[in-house]
Amino acid sequence: MVSHLYSMGLYGMDSFPVEVEADLSSGLPSFEVVGLPDAAVKESRDRVRSAMKNCGFDFPVSKITVNLAPADKRKEGPIYDLPLFIALMKASSQLAADLEGCVFIGELSLTGELRPVRGILPMTIRARQEGFKRFFVPKQNAAEGAVIQGIEVYPVTDLPQLLKHLNGGGQIAPAQPSPAECGSPQNCPDFADVRGQEEAKRALEIAAAGGHNALLIGPPGSGKSMLARRIPSILPEMTFEETIETTKIHSIAGTLPPGVSLVQVRPFRSPHHTVSPAGLSGGGSIPKPGEISLAHNGVLFLDELPEFSRSSMEVLRQPIENGTVTISRVGGTVSYPCSVMFVAAMNPCPCGYFGHPTRRCTCSPQAVSRYLSRVSGPLLDRLDLHIEVPPVEFEQLDSRGTEESSESIRKRVNAARRIQNDRFRGTGITCNARIRPDRLHDFCRLSDPGRNLLKKAFDRLGLSARAYDRILKVCRTIADLDGSDAIESAHVAEAVQYRSLDRKYWLKEL
Repeated sequence: MVSHLYSMGLYGMDSFPVEVEADLSSGLPSFEVVGLPDAAVKESRDRVRSAMKNCGFDFPVSKITVNLAPADKRKEGPIYDLPLFIALMKASSQLAADLEGCVFIGELSLTGELRPVRGILPMTIRARQEGFKRFFVPKQNAAEGAVIQGIEVYPVTDLPQLLKHLNGGGQIAPAQPSPAECGSPQNCPDFADVRGQEEAKRALEIAAAGGHNALLIGPPGSGKSMLARRIPSILPEMTFEETIETTKIHSIAGTLPPGVSLVQVRPFRSPHHTVSPAGLSGGGSIPKPGEISLAHNGVLFLDELPEFSRSSMEVLRQPIENGTVTISRVGGTVSYPCSVMFVAAMNPCPCGYFGHPTRRCTCSPQAVSRYLSRVSGPLLDRLDLHIEVPPVEFEQLDSRGTEESSESIRKRVNAARRIQNDRFRGTGITCNARIRPDRLHDFCRLSDPGRNLLKKAFDRLGLSARAYDRILKVCRTIADLDGSDAIESAHVAEAVQYRSLDRKYWLKEL
């Protein structure tokens, strides 16, 4: 007897329907799974056999052939345990339920309990597009699938519960979206905790308002990491489209916390400097998202930037420029979105005290030059703001005054983003940092004094064409924060000072 039902597959950001066919025929007892399965799918045979016996069902003593169609797409992971079990129950006449419009996904334990799997959200979206009405998933994954309207997502605890539901016994109630979040801005560290560093706070406000990349440079203990970790508290709220796309990536990577429907706060990722290039960009035989994609619509923070390997740093150049990372393997090519605010921090020299007002630097000019050269010019060009973070004075640390809170800063950031949303409506541009080169002069109109000042800065600093574009975008953001339609000379002057640590200029001063 042949039975068939539907499951889903996953490749990159895309999901596809998988038809599961089970055939029981005479011959020597065997259990074969075909349709380009990986090792984890082949191991499903043993999990399904044990789960059936331990739940009190009869494992068919026949020649069993299970086909996963389409056969030209690779199937990976333990997600096909549950559909294999249901297909065998149907083929062996132990289940008579109508499975039309149903999709099954889940990993089985040997006792018949369902364990969570990754990628439920994109699978649910595709299942709805394909016209399926009911989606049976592990209970821990039900919350993320329930956010998609137009399809009922059923949380399944174990096999007896599912079979009872399919046979018309005890009904499983469809899951409802959970209000749980992966944290909230109120729980993020607040800028009110940071004493002093008003210039750095202003620069990070500009970066958050325009979605610009930033480099923090200063001696040890000046507060670079402290400032960077507070950036999510001033970023604007995510739109629903951003929330869905971010949650899809974390669902595919398996990093979505249990019971969470959506990632509603912008991610903050801070990998250690020993991370590999594949760890940053993503990889594997079937490529999975890396750190830069997991930070999509949020912040990717690299502390102690020169300590990262050259190959790890250089792999970031194309993704932070284009907002997507493409991974090519023998089995195919996948692209993941990675529209991130890239923030890095570094010391000015190996000992960390070059330019310190009170502590003596012990590094030779050659050592300082070698240290700085670890960060390549092309990567530095992609960092819009170079922010000097000086040591904090005792009087500032000992002050009993109150610092400006993240909530106050965020109000100005939101106001600037509203201006940008109105300006870019219908263009596909999300913020000033994403202005395309062909629209740069349409949106970044300079006054005559501002143009003259920018020309002098361009010639003096020896800036590249990319640096020129990025200065214009920063000017646009500063003007937005100031409520100005045109870019004036004051806006240009402030933007140019954030390029004062451009590598070519900085090394010239050594």
